[in-house]
Parts: sequence; C-alpha cells; structure tokens
Amino acid sequence: MTPPPEPRSGPRQPIREFFGVFQYSGRALQLVWTTSRALTLALVVLSIASGILPAGIAYVGKWLVDAVVSAAAHQAEVDRELAFFYVSIEATLVVLAAGCMRGVGICQSLLRAQLGNRVNVLILEKALTLELTHFEDSELYDKLTQARREASSRPLSLVMRTFGLAQNMLSLVTYGALLLQFSALAVGLLAVAAVPAFIAEAKYSGEAFRLFRWRTPETRQQMYLEAVIAREDYAKEVKLFDLGAILLKRYNAIFHRLYAKDRSLTLRRGVWGYFLGLLATGAFYGAYAWIVYAAVNGQISLGEMTMYVLVFKQGQQALAAALGAVGGMYEDNLYLSNLYEFLEEDVISTSGTITSGPTPRDGIRFEDVSFVYPGSETPAVKGVSFHLQPGHKLAVVGENGSGKTTLVKLLTRLYSPSSGRILLDGKDLQEWDVAALRRRTAVIFQDFVRYQFTVGENIGAGDADEMQNAQNWETAAKKGMADSFIDQLPSQYQTQLGRWFRNGRELSLGEWQKIALSRAFMKEDADILVLDEPTASMDAAAEARIFDHFRDVTKSQMAILISHRFSTVRMAEQIVVLNDGRILEEGSHEQLMDHDGHYAKLFNIQAAGYK
Repeated sequence: MTPPPEPRSGPRQPIREFFGVFQYSGRALQLVWTTSRALTLALVVLSIASGILPAGIAYVGKWLVDAVVSAAAHQAEVDRELAFFYVSIEATLVVLAAGCMRGVGICQSLLRAQLGNRVNVLILEKALTLELTHFEDSELYDKLTQARREASSRPLSLVMRTFGLAQNMLSLVTYGALLLQFSALAVGLLAVAAVPAFIAEAKYSGEAFRLFRWRTPETRQQMYLEAVIAREDYAKEVKLFDLGAILLKRYNAIFHRLYAKDRSLTLRRGVWGYFLGLLATGAFYGAYAWIVYAAVNGQISLGEMTMYVLVFKQGQQALAAALGAVGGMYEDNLYLSNLYEFLEEDVISTSGTITSGPTPRDGIRFEDVSFVYPGSETPAVKGVSFHLQPGHKLAVVGENGSGKTTLVKLLTRLYSPSSGRILLDGKDLQEWDVAALRRRTAVIFQDFVRYQFTVGENIGAGDADEMQNAQNWETAAKKGMADSFIDQLPSQYQTQLGRWFRNGRELSLGEWQKIALSRAFMKEDADILVLDEPTASMDAAAEARIFDHFRDVTKSQMAILISHRFSTVRMAEQIVVLNDGRILEEGSHEQLMDHDGHYAKLFNIQAAGYK
C-alpha cells in the first residue's frame, strides 16, 4: 500500500478560522442534553459550585490566619473561638468542594456510557442507510472509520471542557475580584503569562488532528493485518504458507512509519509546552516575591499574604486550565467534524413507492442492461436482455469474471443499472419500494455470511421479521436439506456456531452452505429465488440431491441459479451463457448442446473430467 501524502501544517491559520471550528460545540451540547437532561443539569450545578467554592475557601483561610495571629498576639478567648469557627467553616467548604468534584466525576462517568452508546447508534444507523457502493468507496469508508474511532468519546469531552471552562471562568472572576484588592497589575500578569502556552497548545492540537486524518488509511490496513494474523478463519493459510513473519514485518513497518510522526509531534509539543510553561512559573514567583515584600513592609496582613499567594497560584492554574480547555475544545471540534461529515453524507434515496406491478404474470425482464462499477471504465455487464417467466428456472453460466454475480446484485437492487432497465411485473425496479421488492426476493450469495449466532438465528437471518420463529427455522432447514445434520448437533437449533463465543461449534463448508441455503427459504412469500453458487462446497452427489430437491420445493417460484457446474443447470428451462459481460448464447440445455457452441464446449470439458 502506498502511503498517502504527508499532512502539511501550512501557514498559520487566521484567528477567524480558529474560532470557526467551534461550530460543533452547540451541537455537542444539544446531543448531551438530549441524551440525559437530569445528568446534564446536575453537571451544570456541580460545575458552578466547584468554580465558586475554591475562592470561598481561600477567603475563609485569610480570616483564619488573621484570627490565629490575633489570638497569638492578644491571647483573647474570643480570637481563639473565632479561629476554630473559621476552621469549621473552611472544613465545611472543603467537604462541599470535594463532594462537588466527586459528583462531577459520577455524572461524567454515567454520561460517558450513555453518550458513547448514543453516538455509536447514530453512526450505525447512518451506516444502515448507505448503499453498497458507499461501502466500496475508500474515502467514505475512511470517514466511517474516523467517526467510529474518536467521535464516540469526543462529544462528552467537548461538553466537559465547556463546563470546565465555565467553572474556571467563575473561579477567575472570584480570584480576580480578590486580587484587585491587592493590585490590578497582578491580575494583568496572571492573564498574560498563560497566553503563550495556550497558543502553542492550539497549534499542536490542529497538527495532531491533521496527522490523525492523514494516517487513517494506514491505520485501517494495520487493523486488517491484525485480523489476518489473529483470527481463526485466516489461521490455516497463515500457518501453512508461513505468512506470519511477512505479515508481522509489514505491520511493524506501518507502526514505525506512523510512530515517527507521532514522536516528532510529541517531542515538539512537550518541549515547547515546557519552556512556555516556565513563563507562567516565573510570573508566579515574581508575584509571590511581590506579595511577600508587601507583607514584610506591613502593607498587607499575614492572612492577606496567605490569601493572595493562594489566590494567585490557583488563579494561574484556573487560567491555564481555561485556556487549555479552549485549546482542547478546538481539538474536540476538529474530531467532531469527522462525525458530522459522516452523519451528513448525502445519501440519495433510490427507493420507489410501488408494491405491485401492472402485469403480475410477466415475471422478470432485463432490457439492454449495462453496468460499470464505480471507479472502473470497463463495463461488468453489457447489453444484457432476457425474460424469466413466473415459475420458471433460469441458469446463468460462464467463466469467472463474466458478470454472473453482477446480474444478481442488479436484480436485488444492490446496484442500479448504468443503462437499460430491469422490469418486475411490468414495472422498472427503480420504481419499486425496496422493502416490498426484497420481501419477494430470497438470495444466497457465494460469499454468504457465517454469523456467529445460533443455528436457528443463522437460518432466521433470511427473514428479519421472523428471525426468532422456531417453526419457520425447521421448515426452511428441511427445504435447504440442513435438518439432518442439525438434529445431530448438541442443542440442535440452539447450538452456537463459530468459535468466537463460548461452546461454539464449527461446521464443515458443505454444512455451512446448507445453512445458507436454508436461510434463502426463510421468506415463505418470496417468489424470486437467487442462488449464487449455492453448492460450490459440496461434492457432486450431494449437489445432485440438492438440486433434485430444489426443483421439487420451488415449482411455483422463479429461480435464478448461478453455477460453474454445468451438470446441475440442466434442470433449468432457460440457460444464459455469459462471456465478458455479454450474453453469448441462450436456450435450453438441449438447444445449446445442439448448437454446439461455447456452452457445449464447456459442458463436454467438464463431462470429460468425470469419465
């Protein structure tokens, strides 16, 4: 895989562009609010209290120190009582502050769980609206990957930083009011000292985001290599072909390429953060010396000195936290742009409205249908025309790459023709309601999915509305000839399949294919069956039994059968021979054999292999 172009940091972004990225803050707040209003309100109240209480603690501390100094100097009982009273007040405020901080943590934890699920559901709901072509678009797939990797945590992070910013601003207002009693210059020094570190942090946040977007394709390749090395369905070939070392080397190469960028950014961010942070430290100790000087010269009391030192230190921390929150909000907004770019991706609805056609006994018609895959220039299907009548069986044969599976995808509306049209009962498929069309269609693809579900759910997946209908499982299993081996399984239809979960049972390829074939029979009202290489993993004898049985149970249904084995397509009334995306020959088995063309040649080659 060729690495994508490296990200450019480019010239410094203007201030307007920096603040323009905050457009997602309001949406994140709304998302959190709609997720849990009670938790959001609790978070607001607790954050406000957490912002005010530290200044109150510092102010009570001033009274306490002055009371202690007075009691030590005068030995008056009233001063002693007042000192202990201030201790109790400060302790109460500290307990309240600790409770507020703990409450904020609890609210964060609960909101994080709810919000993470909410955002992931939004992403998955959006994914369900995408067409097959979207999943085959690498750029859109990168958007999906980016959204899923970061956006589930970023909305809460943004909201927490927003609340943290409000909390720290409240603290700064109270700290500033106290510091103004000492010097307005001290307030200005507090503000200026934290600005350089903030600018640097914002700059490197933007650079980190650009690096994140740049590296997504390679990160996805790394995840794929992890799956190939560690998953059971790849393990056999990885071991037998001794691919482990090669794959691991490629995995490490990607890591080191990405790590070099991460290392550079981390070092620059850390070094600049350290040196710019020294400015804030210098400002603090300068103010510290100033306050001590004022106390030594009797300009302020010892209690005031204690308060001003504490207020300046905490104010500096609050300001740094506030500016850091702004920088973090900027970074969160950048990441949230991935989420909303994906959620707002235009998906043009291709669903029509009709649920029945004007000529119910007309069946399926392909009229001069051509199709070009996105990103390709060569048509996969060119000018295909045929008519399949109700109750008839059509076999589509041809060599690999001849366009057989593409026809299935066009018929099932996974793709729309580039030109020409496909009619069902006299109406173009584009005018049909997709849900109504798919209720009438049952399909088994050559690369069918082996769900890590129970046996019954694997079969039930063929009809989402009846997925848990045990009676339909059994009926479909009999039609798919899977009932004989299912009855021998430990828990029969409740047996867990696959190795991902506890007590999972693995099946042979032929057994899995019978499960998939049974899945195609789940829709009892489907009158169109499409079987793409349904018996590729079975021996010739088992295949013959399957097709004899299939002919009996599908007498009233239209069926399109795709197969490489010509011996099995003889049951079809109509055979279409595809070559390079075009129909080369068409007719019954006898007609095509009499024609002695391409079909007859391929049939005789296969037949010779059985002699």
